[in-house]
Amino acid sequence: MNESKASTGSQVPERAKQGSGPQGQRWDWVEAAIWTDRMISALENGVYGDTWFSLVDKAIRPATLDAAWRRVLANKGAAGVDGVSVGRFAARSQLYLRQLGESLRDRSYRPAAVKRVEIPKGAGKTRPLGIPTVKDRIVQTAVKMTIEPIFEVLFRDGSYGFRPGRGAKDALREVDRLLKEGFTYVVDADLKSYFDTIPHDRLMARVKERISDGAILALIESFLEQDIMSEAEQWTPTAGTPQGAVLSPLLANLYLHPLDLLMEKRGRKMVRYADDFVILCRNEAEAEAALREIEAWTAQNGLTLHPDKTHVGDCRKSGQGFQFLGYRFEAGRRYVRKKSLAALRDRVRAKTKRSRGDALESIVASLNPMLRGWFEYFKHAWPTEFEAVDGFVRRRCRAILRKQQGRPGQGDNQTDHQRWSNAFFAGQGLFTMTTAYVQARNPR
Repeated sequence: MNESKASTGSQVPERAKQGSGPQGQRWDWVEAAIWTDRMISALENGVYGDTWFSLVDKAIRPATLDAAWRRVLANKGAAGVDGVSVGRFAARSQLYLRQLGESLRDRSYRPAAVKRVEIPKGAGKTRPLGIPTVKDRIVQTAVKMTIEPIFEVLFRDGSYGFRPGRGAKDALREVDRLLKEGFTYVVDADLKSYFDTIPHDRLMARVKERISDGAILALIESFLEQDIMSEAEQWTPTAGTPQGAVLSPLLANLYLHPLDLLMEKRGRKMVRYADDFVILCRNEAEAEAALREIEAWTAQNGLTLHPDKTHVGDCRKSGQGFQFLGYRFEAGRRYVRKKSLAALRDRVRAKTKRSRGDALESIVASLNPMLRGWFEYFKHAWPTEFEAVDGFVRRRCRAILRKQQGRPGQGDNQTDHQRWSNAFFAGQGLFTMTTAYVQARNPR
């Protein structure tokens, strides 16, 4: 690290007093084993040349690796190509962490290939997910804890995805606020295969604007160049950062940071969650101009806008709405996106197969946490959405009850409705979204 413009500090800085005063509150999420008071002060006041040196010793020290391991353990996750699960690593964690630290210090550490799996995306489609080994997730987490504050201090207010203290609900609240203020002409932009197409050389150039520690840069480059292994083949990527890798969200935000700055400079109201973003404008001409600016920027930076998923519309009018973070905004209302509804129905189906022989009490217990969580996120949707979901869940439960009685059918006839009424399921404790919606609007 360069000397701070504000103070040189002591030779052995004190541990960061997180949560002490306004500055501490802002940075209470940083890892105290890495970010001392002096370093946090440098974040606020700047360092000479705006560039940070001597970071790798902080990333690979035993305390940092131990803190990174605890985060990986809490996140769980599947085993990578080496077959070592989080549980197996935990059984000998002290030995493995010591070996990992030694390999990092003598520069013999090399990341393993990333295991690639395809996960359902809806409508029969899938998206690739990369699963690094537990060891590599620990190192990536250690690097992330070390460098994230350096970039976080730069990121703009309009960026919400994968940032400390921010989330999808914050982004949705900002969209709602802007719509109410009259920014109803919306550029709904979709970057085509963003995580797979980020140019490595340009991404590393942006990292190097703030970090000059060669060892840290080499680690980041080694993660970008990790082989990818699927069931049938193995290859080395020439672009992109794997979805599922610990560093990917931070690097993805960094690559789009200049776009945030451009939109801010032009006075645009952009709300971005990782690669999903909308620009809200007061009139059509402003929205068309913003779209042209986005098209030019993406072309200059090696990215592509999806031609079928990028458009401009007046969201006050039917058919011209936009989709953002699971919702669809249209004609003054907020609906649940069709893909989000389909995903929920698939999850309900998985828990309510007609052959399931569990008691209704057990089925309800498995459904309720999922239904409550979904409602908590989508509770601002138009209420008819909840009536449809409730009806679907009860039909699935009635079909199970019929099967358990040895009778065929889907449980959707009038007789079954009378035998297992809505009140019956309410008495069994089944979470009902329509009831939750009424209670949320009319709290006692």
